[in-house]
Order: sequence, then C-alpha cells, then structure tokens
Amino acid sequence: MSARIFLITGLMASGKSTVAQVLAERLPRSVHLRGDAFRRMIVNGQAPMSVELSDEAKAQLDLRYDLAIAAAKSYCDAGFSVVYQDIILGPALADVVAKFASYPLFVTVLCPDPETVSVRERQRGKSGYRNRGEIDAFDRVLREETAQIGLWVDSSHLTTRETVDAILAGAATE
Repeated sequence: MSARIFLITGLMASGKSTVAQVLAERLPRSVHLRGDAFRRMIVNGQAPMSVELSDEAKAQLDLRYDLAIAAAKSYCDAGFSVVYQDIILGPALADVVAKFASYPLFVTVLCPDPETVSVRERQRGKSGYRNRGEIDAFDRVLREETAQIGLWVDSSHLTTRETVDAILAGAATE
C-alpha cells in the first residue's frame, strides 16, 4: 500500500483514538496524528470548546485543523500513511476534506449511538461531556449537520478490530 491519509472523526468517546492507533499499527510505515495535540499545546488563552463555539474557539479550532492538515500532508509526502483523528463535525468536515484535495484521503466517521458514547465516556479516564444532554447535542450535530462524506461506521456493537477491518475494507474499494 502506498502512503495515504486516513481521517477518522466522530464524537468524543466514539473510539477514535483507540481505532486510529490500531489502524496505524496495521499499516506499514505509519503515523497516528492526534489533532487534539495541537489544542493541548496552547498554554494560556485556550478557548473552551462546546457545541456552541465562540469566535475565539472557532478560530482556535480552525488553526488546530490547519496545523494537523499540514502535518498530515508532510508525513504523507515523506512516504508515511497517516491516521489523522480529530473531532471534525458539521460543515467543518467538508472544509477539512477539501484541504486534502490532491492527497489520497479516506474518511471514516465513527457514529456509535448516544447510549454507547455515554457508556464509553463513563469508562474512560477523562471527561469530555458535562452531562448526557451534551452527548445528545453533539450527536445531533454529527447526524444532522455533518456532510455524509466517506465511510460512516456505527461501531456501537463492533470491536476495535472489527471497526478497523471495516475501514480497511472500505479503503480497499477506493
């Protein structure tokens, strides 16, 4: 397989990090690029992220995407397959995908049901949501405002391996 970029998106606690790591481990010469790493680099002035974004939060999110896109392209240009995972919802998904226009890109949207996200949220070591209502609000943005780009995988009842298998099978048909 020649170098390509796998973009994995979905809600917090949808399994992006775990799936991206396992996928990267199954690819020769690969990189797992975590988009949120660019957010964590901000020491002072980090804007809070929520369903409703302030102008500053939107600007920081756009910067985060642009930095991750540049890194993904650089790794791909150097011959690495890149598994880029981030929360890219609503109109932003189409915008991000457009910025990869000349690159071999395979988009996967992980879309487990809100109950599964809620269970996974309780099981992880960090908290991304204040309450179940926030999960439902983000889920609405995912399902109603995000363009139907790429492979959408309801991973509610899939293992990580089965989810990665579905991604690789989908990518093989492109």
